[in-house]
Amino acid sequence: MAEFSSQQEPQKTESANTAFPEVPDGGTDYTSYQKFTHNEADFPTAQNCNPDTTRRILQENQKTENYVDMALFYARSDEVYKDYLIKETSLQKTAEEVLQKNKYHFIECRIQAEVHCDHIVYTDTKWIAFILNQLVLNAVKYRRDTAPEIRIFTDKTSHGVCLTVADNGLGIPAEELPRIFDKGFTGSNGRTRGRSTGMGLYLCRKLCTKLGIQIRAESEENVGTKILLEFPVSSFLLSL
Repeated sequence: MAEFSSQQEPQKTESANTAFPEVPDGGTDYTSYQKFTHNEADFPTAQNCNPDTTRRILQENQKTENYVDMALFYARSDEVYKDYLIKETSLQKTAEEVLQKNKYHFIECRIQAEVHCDHIVYTDTKWIAFILNQLVLNAVKYRRDTAPEIRIFTDKTSHGVCLTVADNGLGIPAEELPRIFDKGFTGSNGRTRGRSTGMGLYLCRKLCTKLGIQIRAESEENVGTKILLEFPVSSFLLSL
């Protein structure tokens, strides 16, 4: 399995509308754990609108919301220190909220998701939720066609807590792995799976660096990908 750990890149200032010239065709996905079941009742139906049409509208609305979130967070990413609030954060609760936010994709694409995050960290809950959402959306977009799975779990390490987002999707070619955190890099999967800005993982890396979190990737083609976030013990408390 190939592995790559990102390094901080020099800071550059750029407007959000330059970085995001068009809305990407975000990956449609997932049927999370047991609480997400494929039931027509889960899709509120507007008057004179059939369930399939309503479902597509809800999914497109969610794609648009995710894209707008990315643009807004990108615009603020150079001044994280003005916006973050470090506090005790439940990674279990944060992960569940991210899955709930994207539940219509889960239901439609029948993705099985599991969350086992038993650890608490000190970080900015809002920024971590955004990062986790981007990682989940990536796992969704590059899922396998049959029995797709996403697992989110934590482990205690000698240096702190490691949060992992793992999937059994397409995987990343070994020669492309060192570039996945580069701005604008879409890779072969991005070109074959629809439009991609190549900004999601770049922004995750940028925000992780600002928050004192190490982000790295492990992947094997046709087996799956893991993105790992390593939260050092008291990293923020020591820097405040």
